[in-house]
Amino acid sequence: MTDAPAPSPPPIVQTLGPADLRAALAAGWRDYRAAPVFGLFFSAVYVAGGLVLTLTLGRGGNLVWALPFAVGFPLLAPFAAVGLYEVSRRLEAGQPLDWRPILGVVLAEKDRQVPWMAFIIIFLFLVWIFVGHMIFAVFMGLQPMTNVSSSMEIYLTPNGLAMLAMGSVVGAFFAFVLYAVTVVSLPLLLDREIDFASAMIASFSVVTRNFATMTGWAALIAVLLAIGMLPGFLGLFVVLPLLGHASWHLYRRAVGFADRPAAG
Repeated sequence: MTDAPAPSPPPIVQTLGPADLRAALAAGWRDYRAAPVFGLFFSAVYVAGGLVLTLTLGRGGNLVWALPFAVGFPLLAPFAAVGLYEVSRRLEAGQPLDWRPILGVVLAEKDRQVPWMAFIIIFLFLVWIFVGHMIFAVFMGLQPMTNVSSSMEIYLTPNGLAMLAMGSVVGAFFAFVLYAVTVVSLPLLLDREIDFASAMIASFSVVTRNFATMTGWAALIAVLLAIGMLPGFLGLFVVLPLLGHASWHLYRRAVGFADRPAAG
């Protein structure tokens, strides 16, 4: 029977600035160019899920559900990026990029702390879907003689515009909370032996200590994901690998450890 890995020392939160964001993006693009097949593969899994979900809801005429699903689907992107984190970690460490060990590491996360983060991400996603449906019901549920599943004009009415505004605000809140507790915690859990609660606290501390910088990073992620989703999710084949790899390098700059300083 093998001994369990020794717990990692607590992470040390660093101060970040715009230069760190630029450096993370540049490093992310470099990693994508160095191993494009992995970026395309992990993106394909995510994009395929989004297309299947959208087509299923669309063919069933469930526009009421399709709207919050389309808005909330990017909330699952951090968990989809775990494979990209591993590729960047291996590139940084000079380790070989072979399919078996990379997929093996990703699958091995089922026995560590990442599944707890997956549960939190999926739970928040489902809560958002429920809240989105409730917002629709409050603003649009009493509209007379209108098929809201096929008529887009209803969204241009005063109630429709109010619903879209409220949904955007609430959706942004959900997205930011999830971002704050996962932006550092997911790569941290992959890299170190630490419990998911401590990883979430460290991630939240990074965001609060570097609020302006990390809010700017969140806004950039939102803009790039929105652009990537527009042409049938196909833009995500570039956006997701870039952000996944860049997120790893931003994590390396965001926290340090007693046995390894943060990347500079």
